[in-house]
Amino acid sequence: MADPTPVIDDLRAESDELDLLVAELSPQHWGLPTPAPGWTVAHQIAHLAWTDRSALLAVTDADAFQTLVEKALTRPDSFVDEGADEGAQLPTAELLSTWREGRAALDQALRAAPPGARFPWYGPPMSAASMATARLMETWAHALDVADALGVMRPPSDRLRHVARLGVRTRDFAFGVHGLTPPAEEFRVELTAPSGALWTFGPEDAPQRVTGPALDFCLLVTQRANRADLDLHAEGSDADRWLDIAQAFAGPPGTGRPPKEGSR
Repeated sequence: MADPTPVIDDLRAESDELDLLVAELSPQHWGLPTPAPGWTVAHQIAHLAWTDRSALLAVTDADAFQTLVEKALTRPDSFVDEGADEGAQLPTAELLSTWREGRAALDQALRAAPPGARFPWYGPPMSAASMATARLMETWAHALDVADALGVMRPPSDRLRHVARLGVRTRDFAFGVHGLTPPAEEFRVELTAPSGALWTFGPEDAPQRVTGPALDFCLLVTQRANRADLDLHAEGSDADRWLDIAQAFAGPPGTGRPPKEGSR
């Protein structure tokens, strides 16, 4: 059974980096639009606070989480946006405090989770490690949107290994959510980490393969960049199709980002 501590530690580090980015922003900066249509910087942080709170309920109060799921099912197309809108209206200091308190409580709850425990979620139940991985993926992706709005660059770290692994593990989900039958065989995925290390997933002799920078793969599976703007290569028709539909996050198919002007 995998020890969840390393990914929980990396989730904390990822969140702390984003906190440093927004802690001293002016009210004008909080209102800047991000690449997500209709979402400001405040919406991005409010969404993270909302999902951290949902995850905390899943880990600590399954009945309360089920009530939240039932509420979401009545408004599947607007529930997430409503949560972000509500949080974005809070005074900045209150929004920051809510986000910080929620993620700290989730950190403690995940560390205290009994070995082998599984928690309900909007998809299949999750272990503590899987829950932390999903939260890290979302935190990293929404931090990119915040950084884009602020015009700053966030250098990638090898914490992306968690996002890359999740992107590989959600391959069949991506096919299924598009109404496609997942391929029967595993793919080989070889990614170059920010540190220069090689991360590999799947059988070495698999005929269908995906290769490229880990950062580009993570941008793809979180739908933060268009495939046309990324240096990813597929061998095999199913692997090639996957790169068009890859999605590491729960929910219906995402719309993705348009290609940059002049993309290949």
